[in-house]
Amino acid sequence: MNQAKIKRRVGKYEMGRTIGEGTFAKVKFARNSETGEPVAIKILDKDKVLKHKMAEQIKREIATMKLIRHPHVVQLYEVLASKTKIFIVLEFVTGGELFDKIVNHGRMHEKEARKYFQQLINAVDYCHSRGVYHRDLKPENLLLDASGNLKVSDFGLSALSQQVRDDGLLHTTCGTPNYVAPEVLNDHGYDGTTADLWSCGVILFVLLAGYLPFDDSNLMNLYKKVSILPNSLWNQSAFVFPITFMMSSRSLQISVAEFTCPPWMSFGAMKLITRILDPNPMTRITIPEILEDEWFKKDYKSPIFNEKGDANLDDVEAVFKDSEEHHVTEKKEEQPTPMNAFELISMSKGLNLGNLFDEQGFKRETRFTSKCSANEIISKIEEAAKPLGFDVHKKNYKMRLENVKAGRKGNLNVATEVFQVAPSLHMVEVRKAKGDTLEFHKFYKNLSTSLEDVVWKTEEDMQDR
Repeated sequence: MNQAKIKRRVGKYEMGRTIGEGTFAKVKFARNSETGEPVAIKILDKDKVLKHKMAEQIKREIATMKLIRHPHVVQLYEVLASKTKIFIVLEFVTGGELFDKIVNHGRMHEKEARKYFQQLINAVDYCHSRGVYHRDLKPENLLLDASGNLKVSDFGLSALSQQVRDDGLLHTTCGTPNYVAPEVLNDHGYDGTTADLWSCGVILFVLLAGYLPFDDSNLMNLYKKVSILPNSLWNQSAFVFPITFMMSSRSLQISVAEFTCPPWMSFGAMKLITRILDPNPMTRITIPEILEDEWFKKDYKSPIFNEKGDANLDDVEAVFKDSEEHHVTEKKEEQPTPMNAFELISMSKGLNLGNLFDEQGFKRETRFTSKCSANEIISKIEEAAKPLGFDVHKKNYKMRLENVKAGRKGNLNVATEVFQVAPSLHMVEVRKAKGDTLEFHKFYKNLSTSLEDVVWKTEEDMQDR
């Protein structure tokens, strides 16, 4: 077997394949060369962060995660930096998103939903005790470990107690429309504790019902279900806008939350959800009251963990300074990256950390194996992509295919990479990097038709074995 090529090393970490990708960051699988422990490394480009004025948000995310050491929160191990990059080293969580579980299997039995909700409330209660308010709680930000336990992730929109104004409230409007509390829209400020709790209530409803309590394709109609909304502009995903952009001259008035529990939901669950989804934050149930709720307490197990000493936040500012940099060494790739057994296992259906499905249930990435040479695979993909209207950018055995024509969510970008599984066998990953997932699904169907003589087994074939 060929000796594995190290494409890149960051301090003591050997970098591997990309397992997630966003506008400002990539997440790569990596391994601690000293301990052999797998980790996930979030990589941010400093120039992009500074250009888009994201520095304070990134510093806040790092500071937040360093404060939180809880078994149901993704752990941040350390932060490294070079002149051009920031590297956030995180716990490698192997069970995927809670969102995927709902998409694939629908609503849960109450016992399972209660377990996840108990773990969520434990984590959120701990975060609040440390002065941290998440502000974007939703199933997509809840991961599952190998044992099926919940892990809260993505503190990019979180707030710290230091951000609370003199009135004792937070004032930045942010969150995800279907999960945001009605008072967050109010120009008078909101309590991060009660706002997070509302989101937890929406999550519990989704787990038990299999659908959202407040859902409307028209955002104006959606917010009329929980409030009277003045002229505003909302992003369908997570948002953060200045309050002055949100408010008109008339004040925001909170109305009665309009939702209906499905008939299969037990009375105890309905009663608890109704007390959480109270549009008045002053009368909304509190976490101590939830902990005493009869439905919640059934089969309850309090997490046992040893909290370490106070977190050192000195390096939060240092990651943006060259004086504290960690130099990154890179080696040019002359052959496809060989994959070891652990990496092969991490790519299997049950252990995939990538966002495999969007809200319509379409896959965001897929794979196939081929007995062709790596160069032949690259050439064939290029030949097939160009007639479909894609520009091709190649770097070693990675390719980025960019659609010259804008689609429903901008220009579709597709990333591909060839891995060497054995001397005569390669695995090809095809992943949506940008654009609409349905358009990616249609593109891949057209691409696979042109690659019939290249593909040996598809991902579905491999999973059926």
